[in-house]
Amino acid sequence: MTESAATPPTAVVPSVPSATYRLQLQPDFPFAAAEAVVPRLAALGVSHLHLSPVLQAVPGSTHGYDVVDHTRVREEFGGEKGLRALARTARAHGLGLVLDVVPNHMAVPAPEHLARPLWEVLRDGPRSPYARWFDVDWAAQGDRLLLPVLGGPLEEVLPDLRVERDRAAGERVLRYHDHAFPLRAGTEELPLRALVDAQWYRLAWWRQARTELNYRRFFTISELIAVRVEDDEVFAATHATLLRLLDEGVADGLRIDHPDGLADPAGYLRRLADASNGRWTVVEKILTGDERLPAGWACSGTTGYDALDRLDGLFTDPAGVEEITRCYRGFTAAPAEAGGEWPPTVRAAAEHIVTHDLAAEVDRLTRSAVRATGLEPAALRAAVEATLVRLPRYRPYVVPGEPADARDTALLEAAAGATGLPAAGAVCDLALGRHQGGGEAAADFTVRFAQVSSALRAKSAEDTAFYRYHPLLCLNEVGREPDRPATSPEEFHAFCERLLRDWPLTGTVRSTHDTKRSADVRARLAALSELPGEWADWLGEVSADLREYLEHRGIPCPERHVEYQAWQYAAVFCDPGAAGLVAATMLKSEREAGLRTSWTEQRPEYERDMTGFVRELVGGPAAFATGRIDRALRGPERVNVLGAHLAHLTMPGVPDVYQGDEERQLLLVDPANRRPYDPGTAGDEDEVSEKRRVTEFALRLRRARPQWFTGPQASYEPLYARGPAGEHCVAFVRGGRALTVVTRLSRRLADAGGWRGTELVLPEGVWTEVLTGRPFQAVVPLAELLERLPVGLLVRDVDE
Repeated sequence: MTESAATPPTAVVPSVPSATYRLQLQPDFPFAAAEAVVPRLAALGVSHLHLSPVLQAVPGSTHGYDVVDHTRVREEFGGEKGLRALARTARAHGLGLVLDVVPNHMAVPAPEHLARPLWEVLRDGPRSPYARWFDVDWAAQGDRLLLPVLGGPLEEVLPDLRVERDRAAGERVLRYHDHAFPLRAGTEELPLRALVDAQWYRLAWWRQARTELNYRRFFTISELIAVRVEDDEVFAATHATLLRLLDEGVADGLRIDHPDGLADPAGYLRRLADASNGRWTVVEKILTGDERLPAGWACSGTTGYDALDRLDGLFTDPAGVEEITRCYRGFTAAPAEAGGEWPPTVRAAAEHIVTHDLAAEVDRLTRSAVRATGLEPAALRAAVEATLVRLPRYRPYVVPGEPADARDTALLEAAAGATGLPAAGAVCDLALGRHQGGGEAAADFTVRFAQVSSALRAKSAEDTAFYRYHPLLCLNEVGREPDRPATSPEEFHAFCERLLRDWPLTGTVRSTHDTKRSADVRARLAALSELPGEWADWLGEVSADLREYLEHRGIPCPERHVEYQAWQYAAVFCDPGAAGLVAATMLKSEREAGLRTSWTEQRPEYERDMTGFVRELVGGPAAFATGRIDRALRGPERVNVLGAHLAHLTMPGVPDVYQGDEERQLLLVDPANRRPYDPGTAGDEDEVSEKRRVTEFALRLRRARPQWFTGPQASYEPLYARGPAGEHCVAFVRGGRALTVVTRLSRRLADAGGWRGTELVLPEGVWTEVLTGRPFQAVVPLAELLERLPVGLLVRDVDE
């Protein structure tokens, strides 16, 4: 490594990160624990710590997205004093802080007085000064806010309710187990049933949320009530603390959670940019397919799921995916709409969710549409549902009173036209804000339609169809589409060039707190696409052996659709000790899929049999059969892990490293991927792994030479290898000085005879490969350049 790249950090924190490191704060990993790992992370080479939400959340929350108080830094983490101490230590090591902002929603906690704005609304109703905070359709419940918190119908649980003095709330409350609700003035002395009916809220069975809820929420989570940050007063109140922390130098940048839930994402970002003086800000916007981030958004770019998609695709063999998919369909015989094929599966999931889980949201849209158009409710409801289901991305971005752009117009017109329903034209006009004479009802529909659209897309694709369709689980990831599995080198280079041109400071990422599987799990699964024949043969043999063994023991076997998924996890871990983890993951998967059990309609006997089967599959005698698939996967997995990691750390944008990802890390869906950070699992300082070595060299180079990667000199130049194996090499030069070389689809490369004289023509000058210290120039055989590692990071030795 060059001396300059290894220079220790100074106390100067750059305004734009060279790289960020995500830390999941929680009660078991508070500010003091983060402060203790600052020296280690500074040595790793990042410039900023990327913190999960720091504002006061529901006590015990391990994620922090359930904010209850926007005025306080979370006391369980050490409060503002602890955050300031972390910031001082970080700054002393040359690190800044990036804060996670949750503008779309806050918690409906138990007890409810923890969220004072909501408490005031529950006590004083629509006349409360805080009523403007929340998007409530008061008329739908007779001027009451539905609270679906009861364990059964009200008449059944009435004996569990009582009025008592609550010391923490400072007043008398209506108590229901952990819940404590305020009392409307003048109702304290009423008989219990009359008192319950006299409140500004209506207590209801939790199942009634699906059809009767009258407040906007986060997706289908009734415990998270949406906040109207489009209101200037609400924006100011919910952002004052975070903006003050920016102004006072405690924090340096922002990550915006779920902007698609907002009424006007573009307007929100303009307001935030003005209030924060243009601080580096990235948004958790998930782009679908070739969708582009709206050019007018006042931010630095996305959090990076679009980069995740291209990076994963670069190391996935499309021909292998086709063969594996045929194997999957033959093995599972799953119906097309229930996991057999992707388009029918995601459509069926959307149709179910829009008519069930989001029925209350569709009811509100229908009421607004009826008021705006005067058309028949049933026809409008059918057209709303059918149009929502046919939208191919998260949402349009239409602001009432402003013309819709051409992309949103084409999107909505195509979706509405495909329904074949007469009322779809009116729905399309309302969604595009071009219906004349509808007044407030029409504007309400325009805004709410987009918000419901984003919730439907997330719930139907990510949270349902991803768990039903699984030929290759690495394709089922946030930001990815299973029917678009691969990225060619040419497509990857075009994507990088576009990022550098349009969003040079965007975030890039491979693992997050929301990814369903960590980057290394996906890299190992992607290796299966390079050996589809071995996978099919192995699967057939171990499945037959396992089923014969279990039949003799009288242990029931689930459908092969379930079994197929479990064998993929067995191939990931190849460790009997992972049986409990995989069983828990499979239980969550089955409930999310909703085909055989679900979160709301659980089948205990099925779940017991299924998890018992999975435990036998992963931890029983069958586990000894995983050695064969493990040996086949090790080589291509190593190439995929190192290649995707180095490409991520050196491509255009600002890379975010998820906690622990500098080492091999096999994590599954939350809560496993949100566990407290343990620096002890991040490798022994005396035994530096290949992945950690790549991480340190790449990040330190970015920090020492930021002009090569960001700014006017940060060019991106693709290099193409010449020779019979050229497609297996991806190479690019940053800033004319740093050259990345990675190997892709290594198993197919080996099967074809290796590099076979394939060469890379280096730009002029002497280039030092910093991972091994070897110099190269002119024309380099790839077999020589990549003989020690399947990746290379080279720096050109020229005068500044």
